[in-house]
Amino acid sequence: MGSSLTIDIHAHILPEDAIRRLGKESPRVAPKLVAQPDGSTIMEIAGKVVQRPMPRQSWDLDLRLADMDRYGVDVQAVSPTVQTFFYGEEPALGAACAALQNDEIAAVVARHPGRFLGLATLPLQDPPRAAAELERAMRKLGLRGAEIGSNVNGANLDDPALEPVWAAANALRAFILVHPHGEILPGDRLKSYYMRNFVGLPFETTMAGAALIFGGVIERHPDIVFCLCHGGGFVPYQAGRFVHAFNVRAEASARLRESPETSLARLHYDSIVHSAPALEFLIAAVGPQRVLLGSDYPFDMGELDCVARVGALGISPACRAAVLGGRAKELLRHA
Repeated sequence: MGSSLTIDIHAHILPEDAIRRLGKESPRVAPKLVAQPDGSTIMEIAGKVVQRPMPRQSWDLDLRLADMDRYGVDVQAVSPTVQTFFYGEEPALGAACAALQNDEIAAVVARHPGRFLGLATLPLQDPPRAAAELERAMRKLGLRGAEIGSNVNGANLDDPALEPVWAAANALRAFILVHPHGEILPGDRLKSYYMRNFVGLPFETTMAGAALIFGGVIERHPDIVFCLCHGGGFVPYQAGRFVHAFNVRAEASARLRESPETSLARLHYDSIVHSAPALEFLIAAVGPQRVLLGSDYPFDMGELDCVARVGALGISPACRAAVLGGRAKELLRHA
């Protein structure tokens, strides 16, 4: 394949075989797709509606491939839906659910090796199991890294318990896509207007990025490729405030050996910011080598036309090529 591939690094999938196998593993937590009178589908887990609507493209590969062709996406790095992270389940069940989803993502990649790469899910409630699953997913299944939640049952990503995961990811030079997940703060204040999504998710991503930086995770594990979803929340915009805090507050420097500028320079961001000026700012602020094409496919708060959006920016051809897929090809080691 040529160097002009467009690679979408933020695209979710829940294969039909994974749904079926989750049902056999645990009927209680198995995703249930429920048709609605208006023709849409909702997804329920454990009797609770977790996604409304649930796009059919989540599991229908023919529709997905047609959309990829329509929007000019050559390759998707597919990752699980956040609803099936199962961090709150008993560790053995969480590990089993992660492993079978990773198996099925690998099967999709194997059927369409020119169109898909895979990212794993990990049972982060049990870090040793998660580290082992990451190694299995990358070494045996050929996945390129993992998608993880922004917190694990309320614990930030600098929790010392997660150190085995970071050690494994560093040794594997894994690509880690950090996606907002779980109880979004500040809770009840975000209930109106769908603010839980368009305000809460970027805020959650910001907290995750700050924890990785100020908790020293990135500093200790420089070979992990961390990518923050949704343009990194307000991390890129307020990076100067992060550095200022380190310089004037003892709390902010307690777990770092050097300035957070070093860790900030290792972070990557997807392109999902819903605004051409905002995306041009992001590229100018962090450089085109650290902004990666993303769509959040197939959900309605994503940017399914991500290729066209990057194509319309007032940036150089070299910058555009890097964002559209040139840099992702390097980071995901895609031949």
